[in-house]
Amino acid sequence: MKTVYLSLGSNTGNRETNLRAALDRLGARRVSPIYESEPVEYTAQPFFLNLVAETETDLMPLQYLAFTQRIERELGRVRGIPKGPRAIDIDILTFGTHLIQTPDLQVPHPRMHERRFVLVPFADLAPNLCHPVTRRTIREMLDALPDRDLVQAWKPLPLG
Repeated sequence: MKTVYLSLGSNTGNRETNLRAALDRLGARRVSPIYESEPVEYTAQPFFLNLVAETETDLMPLQYLAFTQRIERELGRVRGIPKGPRAIDIDILTFGTHLIQTPDLQVPHPRMHERRFVLVPFADLAPNLCHPVTRRTIREMLDALPDRDLVQAWKPLPLG
């Protein structure tokens, strides 16, 4: 079994319900609190709810990517505007200790160290987890970010 950390976000429909439905399908074993954040890059859209989840899998990385993309489709994700509005977005942040560089999947996630909306909830779950490339912990990467995006606590999302 490989431990996988995922970033989940939603900014259309009932955002919290979308997150809960994705977590149920993913079989998350630990979940961060929910945070609300401003959209980045494509800013003409609603604020996001974000969280990080820890889960386990026996699947291979590309199989797991297909699994997460199927969940996104089932929950109404339509790929339109890049970085645009979405019912659910599931990004693989880490996949055990694997380093993956394919056209379809890069792990660790190539931009997670730049994203406060990822690192804040990630630090709630695994502040001392060491990034296999930068060799910095999640907490160190978060502390190095400038205060540029708004990330606010929403409320805990209990499992079950």
